Amino acid sequence: MNALRFTSPFELIPGDPATGVVLIADHAKRALPEAYGALGLPASEFERHIAYDIGVEMVTRTLSAKLGVPAVLGGFSRLLIDPNRGINDPTLIRQIYDGTIIPGNYPLSPEERQNRIDQFYRPFHDAVAAAVDGVEKAIGGAPLIIAIHSFTPSLLGRKRPWEVGILWDIDNRAASPLIETLRADGELTVGDNEPYDGAYPGDTMHQHATTRGFPYALVEIRQDLIAGQDGAIGWAERLSLMVEAINARPDIHQVKHFGSRTEHM
Repeated sequence: MNALRFTSPFELIPGDPATGVVLIADHAKRALPEAYGALGLPASEFERHIAYDIGVEMVTRTLSAKLGVPAVLGGFSRLLIDPNRGINDPTLIRQIYDGTIIPGNYPLSPEERQNRIDQFYRPFHDAVAAAVDGVEKAIGGAPLIIAIHSFTPSLLGRKRPWEVGILWDIDNRAASPLIETLRADGELTVGDNEPYDGAYPGDTMHQHATTRGFPYALVEIRQDLIAGQDGAIGWAERLSLMVEAINARPDIHQVKHFGSRTEHM
């Protein structure tokens, strides 16, 4: 399949909702609808992290298969519109990203902005909500939501020292065990809310986990470690054991409203 061919705003990977787990990969793909061409960019830009999260699709597919859980993949490039942003976020549709100007996003009319929200952003989030609701109904409790992302080894000329980072807001039910287990490896530099802060108004975890009192964690893996198939599969296998252990905790499927640090931003 052509990695740049757009077919849908999302892809649902089937799994057993009774497992209690949902996987989300907002930035899994780099596809653009034909009407948008390449947003005025050369093809080489779609090999970079600005277009998608390198390696994440393979990690998520493998993890979903190993755990037997449903997963929702974003079906379009983040350069079209970023599903992991709030509607009012200024980086929802970027005009420049890591030094690259996106001609197809500037100028952008209010009508076109709304069109991208209606045609791509909302269908993706509707699919996530449906998957989460399905698990909640199946187990009669709170789904464990795990988001898979990847980050570039350097950004704006600055190298990043972490191999993996775990992002979270206030609810640390899933994040803390992940950080603890990863750090026990002894050879990994593990970021705690690095390379980004997990409290982000309106992002995917805020919409589908934080506001609903569901346990979650956002896993950020350095892209050079999962760009190849062996690395992606290896990280999926490593994460599968951790997610299984967290999912087996007796209180993990309780609905608990912790609030959000974004309320004070």
